[in-house]
Amino acid sequence: MNPNIIQGSLELGEKIKQRRNELGLTIEQAASIAGIGTKTWSRYESGESIRNDKVKGICKALRWLNFSKCTNTNDSEDDAINLDKYINHEAWSSYLANTFGKYAAASFAIGSDIVLDHLNEDIQALSSLPRGSHMRELDFSFLQDDLPAQFLMNYDYDFLYHLRSVITDFRLQAGHGTEIVAHSVLDELALYLILENSRSLMELAEPETLEDDNDENFEYWDDWIYDLFGDSDLIYFLYSDRYINSDWNYHFDHWLEQQFWCD
Repeated sequence: MNPNIIQGSLELGEKIKQRRNELGLTIEQAASIAGIGTKTWSRYESGESIRNDKVKGICKALRWLNFSKCTNTNDSEDDAINLDKYINHEAWSSYLANTFGKYAAASFAIGSDIVLDHLNEDIQALSSLPRGSHMRELDFSFLQDDLPAQFLMNYDYDFLYHLRSVITDFRLQAGHGTEIVAHSVLDELALYLILENSRSLMELAEPETLEDDNDENFEYWDDWIYDLFGDSDLIYFLYSDRYINSDWNYHFDHWLEQQFWCD
C-alpha cells in the first residue's frame, strides 16, 4: 500500500459524512474549510483513500484533534508511515539527523513540504487581491491559524513571499548538510511552522523504522526545535496571548533583524 495515503472504506466515509452532518455543514462548506474540492470531499465520503497531506484540512473541517484516533484508522499497520523513505528526500538534513536525531530530520522534510504547499496557495490567492491585502481577507488559509494572532493584519503578499524564501533557504541548507541556525524571529517562526505542520504525518509514523537511532525516544520527537533554539521564547511571547510592545524583540517590526546566535 502507498505509505502516503490512508486506506479508504465505506465505514470511514460514513464516519466523515456523519461528523459533517453533526456540525451542520454542507459538502461545499466542509470542502472549503478543508481546502479541497467538493468532488474530492465527496469521494472521501464514498470511501476512497485519503492522501496524508489532506488529513489536517479534514480534521480542521470536522473539528477532530487527531484523524486516526477519531476514525480508528490507526488499527492497521498499513496506515502507518515509514520514515525511512524520507532519508532520500531533497530536504533531508544530515545536520539535524546527526545533531538531534533522524526524527528531527524527518519532521523537517515532512513539515517543510507541507508549509511550502500552503504558502504557495496563499501567495497565489493574495496575488489576485489589491496591493496591501492580508491573509485575513482570503476565503481560506491553512496557515492563518498557525501564525501569531496579534500580527494577523501584517501577513500580506510580501511577508508570505519572504517567509517562503526563508524556508526555501533552510531546505537548501538541509540538502547540503550544513548547519541550520535561526538568527531572526522569522527564522524561528519558519522552523516552528515546519514542526507543527509535520505533526499530522509524524503521528502516523512507525517509530521502529528509524530504530537504529538507539538514543532516541520517538515520544519526544518534537523536542528538536527547542534544542535548536536553545529556549522556548518564541512560544512564550508569540503563542501565549501576551501583548507584544513595539520595542520588544519579538514584535513584528523586529522579525527580520539578526538577533540570535550572531557573532
